[in-house]
Amino acid sequence: MSMEDEAIVADIEAAGRLLSDTISRDFRFVSGDLVDVLDAARFASYPYSAPNKEWPPVVDVVNARELPPVLIERYNAAGGQGTALCGIFPAIRRAWATVDETLFLWRFDKWDGQCPEYCGEEQVICAVGLAKTIPGVFVEAIQYLVVVANPSELVLLGVCCSASSDGSDQFAEVSLQLLPEYTISTDGVTMTCITTTEEGRIFLGGRDGHLYELLYTSGMRWQSRCRKVCHTAGISTLLSRWVVPNALKFGAVDAIVEIVIDDERSILYTRTQESKIQVFDLGKSGDAAPKKIAEESRVGDQRDGRYGGSRAPAVRSGGRVSKATIISISPVSTTESKWLHLVAIASDGRRIYLSTAPSSGGGHVNRAGGKSQRPSVLRVVMTRPGPPVLPGSFSSAGTPGAPRTPTDGLLLKVEAAHYSSGVLILSDASPAPASRILVTTRDLTLPAPTNANPAINTAGTGNRSLKALRETVSVLGVEGRALAIADVLPTPDRAAAVEASVLEPGNAGLMNISTTDEEMTRARRLWARGDLATQHVLPKRRAIVLSTMGLMEIIFNRPVDILQRLLEGNSQRMALEEFFQRFGPGEAAAMCLLLAARLTSDEENMVPMSVMEKAAEAFEDARLVGLPQMQDAGAAGGQVTPTAGTGGFNIVQNVQDPEPVFSGAHEGLCLCAARLLRSVWELPVMISRGDVKNENGDAGGVLSCRLPAEAMQTLEEKIRSLEQFLRARRNQRRGLYGRVMGTGDLSGYGDRQTRSFANGQARDYGGGVLSGYETPPPTRPGVDRPPMSNKRQRMPYSPSELVAMEVRGLECIRRLLRRSGEALRLLQLLQHHHITRLSQSLEPQVRKPLSQLTFHQLVCSAEGEHVATRLVAALMEYYVAPDGRGTVDDISVKLREGCPSYYNESDYMFYQAVECLERAASVPDTDERENLAREALELLGKVPETADLLSVCQRFEDIMFYEAVVELPLRKARALDPAEDAFNESVEESQRQAALAARQQCYDVVTNALRTLKAKNGQRADMGPSMRPVPSVFSLDDTAREAYVRQIVQLGVRWPDRAFHRCLYQTMIELGMEEELLELAGPDFVPFLQSAGNYQSMQATAGPGRTPKTPTQMSGTRVRQPITAEQAKHLELLSRYYVRRRQHALAAHVLLRLAERRQAGPGDEISLQQRFEYLSNAVLQARSATSSTGTLGSTTEISDSGLLELLEGKLAVLRFQMKVRDELEVIASKYEVQTGTGNVDGGDPYTLQGTSAEGAHGRLAREKAVELGNELKSITQLYNDYAVPFELWEVCLEILNFSNYSSDKDNSVMRETWTRLLDQAIKRGGIAEACSVLRRVGPQLYPGGGGSLPLDSICIHLERAAQERVALGLEVVGEEEIGRSLLQACKGAAEPVQRTYDRLLASGAILPSPPLRLQMLRSVQYVMREWAQQVLTEQNGSTLGGNLLIGGSVSPRQTGSLNRGVKDKLCTAANRYMTEVRRLAMPQSQLESVSRGFQELEEMLLG
Repeated sequence: MSMEDEAIVADIEAAGRLLSDTISRDFRFVSGDLVDVLDAARFASYPYSAPNKEWPPVVDVVNARELPPVLIERYNAAGGQGTALCGIFPAIRRAWATVDETLFLWRFDKWDGQCPEYCGEEQVICAVGLAKTIPGVFVEAIQYLVVVANPSELVLLGVCCSASSDGSDQFAEVSLQLLPEYTISTDGVTMTCITTTEEGRIFLGGRDGHLYELLYTSGMRWQSRCRKVCHTAGISTLLSRWVVPNALKFGAVDAIVEIVIDDERSILYTRTQESKIQVFDLGKSGDAAPKKIAEESRVGDQRDGRYGGSRAPAVRSGGRVSKATIISISPVSTTESKWLHLVAIASDGRRIYLSTAPSSGGGHVNRAGGKSQRPSVLRVVMTRPGPPVLPGSFSSAGTPGAPRTPTDGLLLKVEAAHYSSGVLILSDASPAPASRILVTTRDLTLPAPTNANPAINTAGTGNRSLKALRETVSVLGVEGRALAIADVLPTPDRAAAVEASVLEPGNAGLMNISTTDEEMTRARRLWARGDLATQHVLPKRRAIVLSTMGLMEIIFNRPVDILQRLLEGNSQRMALEEFFQRFGPGEAAAMCLLLAARLTSDEENMVPMSVMEKAAEAFEDARLVGLPQMQDAGAAGGQVTPTAGTGGFNIVQNVQDPEPVFSGAHEGLCLCAARLLRSVWELPVMISRGDVKNENGDAGGVLSCRLPAEAMQTLEEKIRSLEQFLRARRNQRRGLYGRVMGTGDLSGYGDRQTRSFANGQARDYGGGVLSGYETPPPTRPGVDRPPMSNKRQRMPYSPSELVAMEVRGLECIRRLLRRSGEALRLLQLLQHHHITRLSQSLEPQVRKPLSQLTFHQLVCSAEGEHVATRLVAALMEYYVAPDGRGTVDDISVKLREGCPSYYNESDYMFYQAVECLERAASVPDTDERENLAREALELLGKVPETADLLSVCQRFEDIMFYEAVVELPLRKARALDPAEDAFNESVEESQRQAALAARQQCYDVVTNALRTLKAKNGQRADMGPSMRPVPSVFSLDDTAREAYVRQIVQLGVRWPDRAFHRCLYQTMIELGMEEELLELAGPDFVPFLQSAGNYQSMQATAGPGRTPKTPTQMSGTRVRQPITAEQAKHLELLSRYYVRRRQHALAAHVLLRLAERRQAGPGDEISLQQRFEYLSNAVLQARSATSSTGTLGSTTEISDSGLLELLEGKLAVLRFQMKVRDELEVIASKYEVQTGTGNVDGGDPYTLQGTSAEGAHGRLAREKAVELGNELKSITQLYNDYAVPFELWEVCLEILNFSNYSSDKDNSVMRETWTRLLDQAIKRGGIAEACSVLRRVGPQLYPGGGGSLPLDSICIHLERAAQERVALGLEVVGEEEIGRSLLQACKGAAEPVQRTYDRLLASGAILPSPPLRLQMLRSVQYVMREWAQQVLTEQNGSTLGGNLLIGGSVSPRQTGSLNRGVKDKLCTAANRYMTEVRRLAMPQSQLESVSRGFQELEEMLLG
């Protein structure tokens, strides 16, 4: 298929918008209500015109036949004095006549030699009628009843119709069947007229002025089968009928002479001999008893004036004008008018329009009720003067002349009249040389230019005047007097098909086309739409005139028939030009297309080839249809507008920019296409019967095609004929369109039009709508872009650009026609294969759009394409299913030939593959099944973009061929995004997201297959509805299941698609397949985890060409971003991946990131214990990195000498934080217990105040504990914000020791902290508690460089506190308590403790009190004794358990030398302290024991 033949979506959408606009404009033209055009015609001086003499006649006499010889013979036998009646039965194609008591029937459209007759009793027949039979009463052969009335009885005759042998004529033979049991007396009432409804109800008008109805049933033996009901007589009338014979009644009786029924509105009208009109309501459904609503007795006197008709001129002479009577009444079709219901024809030719709706005031029609409103009044709305008949009344050229007055000649004397859907036929009985018939038809030409309105042009439908009713009057001669006039009805089947072809949006009552409607009602509906809207489907209209001399068949030529005869007759070009001028170039061009493409519906008169060629040449003749041009700016918009707020006018005119207007050829094609497709365009393609809502909430009715297959076939043939004509002219390069499109190059027609047809914004261009394929004007070469302003500026188009625009528009419409024909062919194929059954197999999410889908959407929208694809899939499933009725090739040929845009070569290959898969599913042999699956994969690989992944991949899953499940979706993803816009950051975000979304749909197929394999509950992953049960996947054992899982992962990882890898990795993580992922992941797994975990590596932080930062540097510059729980999961997996790859340093960095992460929101909480585990694991990985490489650095890992130190430091700080948090929770719990159990009611206000303060302190501690549990704190924050405010001095000491705090020379901070800690302990438990704290904290800080454990401050503070508490009797402190505690704080090292005491005792200023010095001498005596014991033990070669001295492995000689020095030092100190004791100014009894102790120590060391 060539590129120009392909269905380009953008062009079809643009043409679809144009077609919708054209349908709307044309519908407004053809659907003008009669009341509006009549109202506008009140002011028209010349409402009638004569046919153009240069044109073929509008009305022709095609046949004239004599009356049947048997009828003439019988009439002559009566001597011309018998009673004769005649009429026409259009329903059975028969005319009838009576001569006295005999009824004759014969064919009115042809003479077949048959004239059946009925001869009743010897009584004159006074009325005859034809009625449909009521179902179930008579045998099926009796389809109609003839009702014969004579003065004494009513007789029913059965009518049996037989079709011709070929079935083309359903009424070839008609026979009358006597029904003896269906006869009833008239009770002395002579019936004057008989009328029936389409349901078969029979109404009769009596000479007594009453309305009767004849009822009949199948009856029983004891029941009468017929009865007569009078609907207008009261009790008094019935009594007088029985008491006084009719012969003795002398009062004037106004007999009913005509009954008409409006079957559309269910209204019955009667006309009496005195021109009185009555209206009866038959109920909304037409089956109720007639209810009299109103009557009007002066209808014939309404000559005017007030209601709209031109007032008849006054009679200047003294002659007397006779009173006009009503000759005929006819209902007005609802299609013709919704507000006028009845038209009465007067004897002077006037038409009087009446309505049964009340007036809204001022004589106007009340339009509130509409069609469903029941009749309530009968009033005259408008009158229209009768047509002129004398020469000079109008010009022969069709231009109205002077109005005719009564002085110009005699008035019309109408003796018979017939009105139907805009056509009026009058039989004039005025004195004349010969009898004549006047026929008025709607004048469809444009109004002729006048001096008052010279601006009326011929641009087309948009400029056609729709306001005034104009009619053409044709005069025909007739032999004898016209007695009856009737329409020739199309056959029921033909009428139903035509009505389906011209159905318009909004007519909901006609949605379900049925052939059971009354033929007359349907025909009037069709004719009321007008010839322009129906001449492509409706044949020529015909009528029969029955006169005293015979039958005359007249035919109404449509405008296209007149054009055809102009082209056939080789008439002067001037006549053809006048035709285009009078109808407008657009309308005339549309008629040329009807002839050139043979779209007219007259099968008896096929368009000759010569006419087709001439019509095509006229369509392409620029002198007739014009050329595209710019609309005159002055005509477009120059106008004066009133100034707001003032009484003046704005002087400045609002001049609009000139707009392009296309030629008549473009508008003609738009009109022709619009009228072809109007019946289906905006209507649903499906109808739902028995709509119910199922559990899912979707429509559960039975879906079927709205149009019958025959109507769709006819419409398709016409559309394809029009499209083939356009294509042929293009291929032959005939005409402007063919010459431009045939070259295939439009670049020579302006650079503005070298883009797609559908570019640009839709604009309204009046007569030539450019909606959809007008392109925005770019800057011309060599010309700078003009500056933008508030006023819209647009450069005028050149002639070549205008031509290119029009040609592109024509090509868009051609493509739309091609697509529409294919859509109709698709619907026919679906209907042939039982669309109801196919639709039932669709998913609910497809059935609902299908039930609402319009033909416009099916042709032009993506939704329609999707629904069509699903319908084709359902059709193919019908063939490829296990119980299918054929093969793919059987239906593919029809689809590819009939609708290639809906089913192309790619679709054919796809369904071939589906057929292979269906065969594979039923093959038991494994090798053969795999071969079939590979064959299907090969076919699908050629057309990946058309594959229905959901269905086909389910089939591959069913046969366990997972290679295709992976490959096909990934191929389609690449086909949908060949430019890889999903990965291109430079494209627009919307475009990139659309490409990524298209890829994601393909990826989901693979990941859902993976989910299905991992599922354990037998549930298929959400891949849409399964086409068949899938038990095989869940019958696999775990080993086979894991093997298929690994196959999917390996195939997916090997495919070069980064976006799919991310989707695959994420799915595996969600399914808990971390181990498989760590083993099988590809090289892009690390970037995926880093991106998913919001992690930046050291290399990325350092940047290219820079030196990587050390961890210490990074710790100071890293900004800890919040991390969600999902991101943390990816980072944990990343650390495991690094560990698995022996990249321990990288794993340590990731773990550090996890430990330091901040909470992103609720649900992302992380505890301190988890952080501790992360950091502990990070330390282990850092140590592994150092030990595994042998050095602190490596070429493959990001590691340096500070990594381990950094991690250990952070771990230590975290321990401090956990300890502070625990202490704060203890404090909070303690205060909560105290405030919860303490009884403070009625207590001391100070107690209340203290309790309240403690409660606030507890709540603050709880808040701080929560803060510490939420995120990591620095060591400075822990010290300043938590430890110090809550007096956690022990933690403060540990923090100061860890941080090597040395900001002051005299170590005052450490000394002060120790003092506060000891005071806190003394306050809590005395000296014993303080010593216990010292023994617990001291070893942690010793040696600490001497600053963390200030022994002098600790010693003097404890000694003073002990001396004071002993003196006050608060506590008994042991002599060895403080010394033992100091010694344990120094981990058994006695020398620093002894040295501290020595310095303190040497300073008299520090220890001025003798008791305090004595207490300290006792303590130092204990320390020296412990030291001496250590020395002696070492000298003897043994060790003291728990008392270890600092030192290493030394030789015995070195040990002996060391011990001798220590002994000498201790002896000297003991001697000095003993002297110090003796010098104390204290009682000897207190000093004796201390002095003796030093002496014994000295002796022990010397001995």
